[in-house]
Amino acid sequence: MKKLERGSKKLINAWAFYDWANSVYPLVISTAVFPIYYSSMASSFANIEGKIGFLGALWNPTTLYDYTLAFSFLIVAFISPILSGIADYTGDKLKFLKRFCLLGSISVISLFFFKGESTLWIALLCTVFASIGFWGSIVFYNAYLPEVAYPEQQDAVSAKGFIYGYVGSVLLLIFSLVLVQKPEWFGITDPTFAPRITFALVGVWWFGFAQITYKRLPKNELNQKSDKEYIWNGFLELKSVFKSLNSQSHLKYFLMAFFFLSVGVQTIILMAGIFGSEELGLPTFNLILTILIVQIVAIFGAYLFSKLSDRIGNISTLKITLCIWGLVCFIAFVLDKDQPNVDNYFYAMGIVLGFVLGATQSLTRSTYSKLLPETQDHATYFSFYDVTEKIAIVLGMIVFGLLIAITGSMQYSVLALAGFFFMAFLCLFKLKRTKYVR
Repeated sequence: MKKLERGSKKLINAWAFYDWANSVYPLVISTAVFPIYYSSMASSFANIEGKIGFLGALWNPTTLYDYTLAFSFLIVAFISPILSGIADYTGDKLKFLKRFCLLGSISVISLFFFKGESTLWIALLCTVFASIGFWGSIVFYNAYLPEVAYPEQQDAVSAKGFIYGYVGSVLLLIFSLVLVQKPEWFGITDPTFAPRITFALVGVWWFGFAQITYKRLPKNELNQKSDKEYIWNGFLELKSVFKSLNSQSHLKYFLMAFFFLSVGVQTIILMAGIFGSEELGLPTFNLILTILIVQIVAIFGAYLFSKLSDRIGNISTLKITLCIWGLVCFIAFVLDKDQPNVDNYFYAMGIVLGFVLGATQSLTRSTYSKLLPETQDHATYFSFYDVTEKIAIVLGMIVFGLLIAITGSMQYSVLALAGFFFMAFLCLFKLKRTKYVR
């Protein structure tokens, strides 16, 4: 197939379509169906104190899930520099994108076999591998952004990717919602079978639609083979990027802001379903419906905030989103499941967060891309970006889980996240304007 030129519509659409393919994982598996299913299954075999046994110890189910995710992000943070170093040397980001996609999709399909206490290990192990597969592939997917679009295109192109992702994931979530709520329409009598089928569908969807992206993205540009020397070269390149931040203050302060906002944003994404289920006592239908509303609103939010950033700049737009995230955290802190119409408050928070969810993720990715120096080592720089995010998620998961263990409530965990948004806001004040970022 003829190589597509940077900035071409076909190349941009092919790149963005990977968001369509993989976004079903963070929505259905990380946020909506699986966390609620896990919480329900765990409660069915928990002891009188609400604890479950694993590896010879008793755990709060939410804390165990938190720490499992944190462990997966630690692994990704460790291996991504190795992989990006090889990818930058060989120029073969596509090969690694494919491998991580395959790992993630197979792991998600394997969640189908989690049916009770005896298969808890499958749920936790596959959660780890699915997370590694998804986030590992994102390193190389994001690294393609400077190669498929020019700086002036990157806000819109990044937003397009998230919009594709929201549309695709919403379609599958709607089907999953019908399947879970009305299993009898499909001749299903086992209450656990319907959600488990959705896990398998996510894996097939992810792997299947990714093939469209594979056909268009540039392949091994340098045509070199990796060797042992380059296995560890990624860490040296990561160290080089870290040292270079002293002379690139704009990049340094942006990454600091990105670290703090990622603690908040990613923890909320990962724990929203369980928060609504356990803390507010909302039924499964209400939770999935709220998450569905969030995704639909996020489509418009990503587009509107992309346009707003054209008018007032990336930095000012990001500041607005951070204020909204912090406000919602405070509202969630004061909510109580005994309040009348608590589900309406949850819906309202979902709608508000929907507007800033896609905007925050899209703008951070495109802003970082535009702040990068002239370089061919895009995978290394995006690996640094990825490691920053993963360490932030680990911190967020530990803080969230630890406060639950100490207080027995998620409300103080949510309030703590507001503090991270405030720190991100302060860091953005230090960020200097550049030609493409203002």
